[in-house]
This record gives sequence, structure tokens and C-alpha cells, in this order.
Amino acid sequence: REDGAEGKRLVGYVTLEEGAGVGVEEWREGLRRKLPEYMVPTAWVVLEALPVTANGKVDRRALPAPELKVAEEEWEGARTEEEKRLTRLFEEVLNVERVGVRGDFFELGGHSLLATQLVSRVREEFQVELPLRDIFEAPTVEALAERLSRGAKGKPKQPELRRVERTGGLPLSFAQQRLWFLDQLEPGSAFYNVPVAVRLSGALDVEALERSFHALVQRHETLRTTFREQSGSPTQVIHEVCAQHFATIDLRALPEEQRAAEFDRILKSEAQGPFDLARGPLLRTTLVRLAEQEHVLVLVMHHIVSDGWSMGILMREMAQLYAAFIQTRVPVLPELPVQYADYAVWQRGWLQGSALESQLNYWKQQLAGAPRALELLTDRPRPAVQTFRGATCAISWSRNLWEGVQSLAQREGATPYMVLLTAYQVVLARNAGQEEVCVGSPIANRTRGETEGLLGFFVNTVVMRTQ
Repeated sequence: REDGAEGKRLVGYVTLEEGAGVGVEEWREGLRRKLPEYMVPTAWVVLEALPVTANGKVDRRALPAPELKVAEEEWEGARTEEEKRLTRLFEEVLNVERVGVRGDFFELGGHSLLATQLVSRVREEFQVELPLRDIFEAPTVEALAERLSRGAKGKPKQPELRRVERTGGLPLSFAQQRLWFLDQLEPGSAFYNVPVAVRLSGALDVEALERSFHALVQRHETLRTTFREQSGSPTQVIHEVCAQHFATIDLRALPEEQRAAEFDRILKSEAQGPFDLARGPLLRTTLVRLAEQEHVLVLVMHHIVSDGWSMGILMREMAQLYAAFIQTRVPVLPELPVQYADYAVWQRGWLQGSALESQLNYWKQQLAGAPRALELLTDRPRPAVQTFRGATCAISWSRNLWEGVQSLAQREGATPYMVLLTAYQVVLARNAGQEEVCVGSPIANRTRGETEGLLGFFVNTVVMRTQ
């Protein structure tokens, strides 16, 4: 099951017969003898009876969310001040009730994105720069505390991320500058549009939804930002008020077949419609009415102000705002410590001089002599100019294959992502007849706690060079 921030986890629901002498621990140990560790539930809920539907099947929706706890005999609390502080950080990031000093971060539901969040919190708490690999090599509170005690302590190498004055032209982040440059080469291109369509079933208060949309625009400066050239360089322009695009299209009067065709046309038109980076707005929202209680909310943003993580924030906050407005109460969202423009200024201030040079030297060394292209065996020659007229092919995996991937990852102390990337690289190398391949892999790149709740373009593509 998946319960909000806790993420996906395997839960066992049991009913125990009186006098049988079998409890949850006996169930857990019995399963461990027969199943690989990843198939043994991490949480257990004891019920008097399993809830059932009208036709006698287990009603999964009625099963209560568990409290994730570690078995008492396995649990040991923090002993030192460092372990206490780390325990609190583990519990915050993993959103679990209690973590013991030997609880493994990844076995408790952690993954690479959460590991990045843990690194940013350790930086703030201990004032040290902790490499991400340390979380993989020392995934328990006990091991990480020992590593921190051996490391040098002091102020972090990176400067503090703080709010700056909104006077004069504000710089673009390095990521934004890349997209701005590409837009100059091909203005109005839809290659960097980020569309999402959300189906809304049930009664809908359109006025409350539109109010939620406008409140979100006021909350996040990046949704009120445009980009213009000033003295030969691009700058961010943050508008106090920005005329946002919120349209409503009613298809209820159309016959069903015609309605479906028109809906598809609207989706494609909205997803592929161009943005003007200098004029804005860089977010447009269209509400399509399909039936009395069936709507689809189509959101399209330019990548220069958004990424995949941002879309999750946007949908979550819109839902919170909408719930407040339909209940006629004042919405309460946590205050944002900084805005995206502050991050851009911080990044430019940090990545210059020796700091920038060390970063560039690292990548020059890593990519020295790397193959310039992946010469795959294809049925058609590679065109001189990329046409983007490709297609996607969806493939479904068997459950056994996926469980095997998870099992292998656990045995090797890796993540499923690492296993999949390795297999992918092997297939590419074999097809291309190359002993070395380079694969671009997008990363969230939100390495500081202040950026976790911001809308903006943080994602970065890292080159994975493998021999």
C-alpha cells in the first residue's frame, strides 16, 4: 500500500485465533524462512476480522493504515547526542514513528531522492558537507554517526541560501540559461512544454478551483516570472500581478464519439502550444467539462519554470487550497523560506572562481576520451539533423521479474534503479558493439532543504559513463 509521504510498503494484515499460540512475530519469522526479505511485510496490523465487500472479498480500501514500527527486540535507541540528532532526521525524512540506531535507511523505505533530502538536513544540522555515497555506505544511524564523528566539522563549503532584494535584473540559474539559449535558437518550440492532465470526478466548484489556481500563482514567484535580455544577458523579471490563462471548455453538448475526438484535439493543442518567454505567462490551465460530474484539468508549463518534482508540489498545493476554499476557510500552507530567484542568485554566487573550476575539472576528467555517440544498430541511418519524429514503446514486466530485480538490489546493497541502469547499459553496449557507453540520467538536484517545496527548474541530467 502507499500512504502519502511514507511511500510504498508491504503490510501484513492478520487475524489471530485465541489459544493458537501464534502471534505476529511467529508470522514474521515463518515468512522469513520461506521468502526473501523484501517479500516480508515491514509493518503488521492485527485485526479482529478482515473487512469484506458485499460479495465477500477482502475490502482493501477499508484496511487501516499501519504504524511502521520495528520489533521491540531489534530496536535500540540512540545513545549519544549525535545519534539522537540523526535519529530525528531519519524519522523526519522517512516519516516513520521510531527509528533504532541499527535501522537501515533503505530497508525502512528510503530511496535515492530521500537520501538527498537526508544529506541536506545533515548539512543544516551538523554544518558539514556529507557526500551522498555516505548514506549508501553507512545507512544506519549508528554507522552514519560514527562516520560524522571521524569527519572534519565546521562551516559548510556552500554559502547560505537566503532571500535577496528584488531590485534590478535577477540572473537565471544555469539550468534556466540552457533552456533560454535553446529558445533563442528555435523560438516557440514545444519541446520543453511540461503538460499534465488530471481527471476530476464528482461535484466540482469551478470558482473555488480558479481561486486555488490564482492563489498558487501568487505563492510561487516562478509562475509570475518572464525572461528578457538586458545588456546582452538574460534576466528574470518577477511580476507582482501576472495575467494567467485559465480557460473553461464545455463539451457536454457533443455526442460521445465527437466529444472524445474533440477532447483529444484539445489535449494535443494545449500540450503543443508555444510559450513566449519574454511575455508570458508560462503556465496555462484549461478545465474541460466532459459531463456533469466529469472534468479534466489540463496544466501546461514551460520547463524553464517547472520540472517533474514541481508538478507534484503544484497538484498537492492546489488540492489543499481548493479544499480550504470550498469549506470557506483561510488556506494555511507552510511559508516558503526562499523563492526560485533566490536559488538562482545563490547558485551563481557559489559556482564561480575556484568552486566552478573544480566542478568543471571533475567533469572534464570524467568525460575525457568518452565516445562521442552511441552507434546503435538501427534499421535507418541517423539523420544529420534531429527530427524528433520518434515513438515510444511500452513494455509490461512480469511480477516475478520485478521481484527478482528488487531481490538482487537488496543482496548487492543497491537500489532497483542501479540494477535497471546496469542492465540497460549492458544491452546498449552489446547492440552498439562498444565497450563503453554514456547514458544521460535526470536527477532531482534539490540538494538543499530550502528547495524541497519550491516550484522551479532544478532537475539536471548527469552523464553516467560506464566501461
